[in-house]
Amino acid sequence: MVNMASFSDDQRGICSHAEYCGGCGFQGIGYGEQLRIKDETVRKLLENKGIDCGEYPGIIGSPCVYAYRNKMEYTFGDLVKGGSMTLGMHLRGRFMSVVTVDKCQIVDQDFNDILAATLAFCAEKGYAPYNKKARAGYLRNLIIRKGVRTKELLINIVTTSQGRLDESGYIDRLLKLNLNNDIVGIINTMNDGIADVVHCDELNVLWGRGYYTERIMDIDFKVGAFSFFQTNVDAVERMYSDAVSMIEPAHCKTAFDLYCGTGTISQALAKKAAKVIGVELQREAVDAARENAESNGIGNCEFIAGDVLDVMEKIMDEPDVIVLDPPRAGVHPKALERIAKTGAGQIVYISCNPQTFAENLNYLQISGYRPEKIRAYDNFPFTRHCECVASLKRER
Repeated sequence: MVNMASFSDDQRGICSHAEYCGGCGFQGIGYGEQLRIKDETVRKLLENKGIDCGEYPGIIGSPCVYAYRNKMEYTFGDLVKGGSMTLGMHLRGRFMSVVTVDKCQIVDQDFNDILAATLAFCAEKGYAPYNKKARAGYLRNLIIRKGVRTKELLINIVTTSQGRLDESGYIDRLLKLNLNNDIVGIINTMNDGIADVVHCDELNVLWGRGYYTERIMDIDFKVGAFSFFQTNVDAVERMYSDAVSMIEPAHCKTAFDLYCGTGTISQALAKKAAKVIGVELQREAVDAARENAESNGIGNCEFIAGDVLDVMEKIMDEPDVIVLDPPRAGVHPKALERIAKTGAGQIVYISCNPQTFAENLNYLQISGYRPEKIRAYDNFPFTRHCECVASLKRER
């Protein structure tokens, strides 16, 4: 049965951008119904893959339904070719068009105010948005990140090298805003890459610092401009706490935290395990994980930068517990095969994609791992996404 005890239906009405914005797919649907749909989706995916669900109480709602996102990546562009410059999300079904989203409901109001101020400032200066086809223009993206527990804001304006930002003017415009949170850093990232992704060719801190701080599970984290960090802090804290609580400390001498990011799970797991080895492909995230562990006085965590499969072939330690928190594509088949062959007594799998979650669980189940507990979490209200956690035990 769907757990609805942890949310309230806020009567804000349909978002004013819902007709055009491609960000939220569940606008106009009551939150209880959103949960029912997601819960049914998870159940069907598990059923279709023949997963023995063990203990599954149903999906758990988000503590916050609105203003929950701590990061947004906006794009500069236009709604119609040759029209006024816009800043926001891609138009639903039309990737080349961008709609301004300065009244978004799933972010803090400060995000909307910073977006509006940035768009107005850049329009006044006559800066041109980058055109992907022509490979010409100056403005590419605006990224805003927030420390929910610390009330810190990090602002990153992403441009090409085909122009020059009025740095003092932009800083002054932002610092004069009447915000509920505190700006701790203003950054300019230069990106001359062809692909439509934020790539850092050069990063300049215009004001303040190039990171913000956050606190989760009584652990402090320093989060850089490009470090991965979960977007719904209250929801992910509950999910991570549940995941760690599934691990039996008596059987956890050595733990692997694969796809560890900035080491959130690793550091929480360090309280239970004698040794934790975190593996992450992104070197910046590994550097942040090491720095965070050191600043928190956690000495039994080791972090390795590299591909999970390659690193596991070289690690001599034998894990008692493996925690998996892969990207949406799930765990690569060869890496999953290697993981199953370790013979770890327990695997805790955290997933942001129920489809690949079910597929990977199917393989692990065939390989001798029995799901004991499965949980689903709605960490992304008004979108079609949800997260899942499973605890699997090795059958002797």
